[in-house]
Amino acid sequence: MDKIERELREKGYKFIACVDEVGRGCLAGDVVACAIIMPKEIFIQGVNDSKKLTVKKREQLYDKIIDTALAIGIGQVKPHIIDEINIKESTRLAMRDAILNLRDKSGNKIIPDYILVDAETIPINIPQSSLIKGDEKSYGIACASIVAKVFRDKLCEEWGNSYKGYKIEKNKGYGTKEHIEAIKKIGPSPIHRMTFLKRIL
Repeated sequence: MDKIERELREKGYKFIACVDEVGRGCLAGDVVACAIIMPKEIFIQGVNDSKKLTVKKREQLYDKIIDTALAIGIGQVKPHIIDEINIKESTRLAMRDAILNLRDKSGNKIIPDYILVDAETIPINIPQSSLIKGDEKSYGIACASIVAKVFRDKLCEEWGNSYKGYKIEKNKGYGTKEHIEAIKKIGPSPIHRMTFLKRIL
């Protein structure tokens, strides 16, 4: 447990949910958030910001985190909603839904009494702290970043099979040169964020 969580527990907070998102800057696919409550007595070695881990290491840690977590919630916002309300509001909505979807291993709903979130403010009536580079400062946020990333990467494989030609399973929806050229050649798919494509099309 890191210093931030330890101080919160000393103040009496029991269920501290840590929240992070992935897919904010993508041209295609959902923005995904994970909320997670980790036990105070177990620390998984190797947990770090998901962007700093290899795919293999991320997946290994994902399994350990899923097995260890007291509660996990996932929130997703679809591309057409992102186009309607913008990516910032969509990210906050995904984070809020992740909190509302928190369940323990038995499927019971868990309501946290405090939230630690990576560089954002969640529109929910629960005390919270926003941490810049939270996935580097908070063990729990790093766990959330890993779960969100692996969860979304699995979605990208499904999208890649459903919408051929964009290599979404490879680029994860980000604006790589190959991805942009495919959009110009065959046009956008139903999961592309049209507001993100204005400079391309």
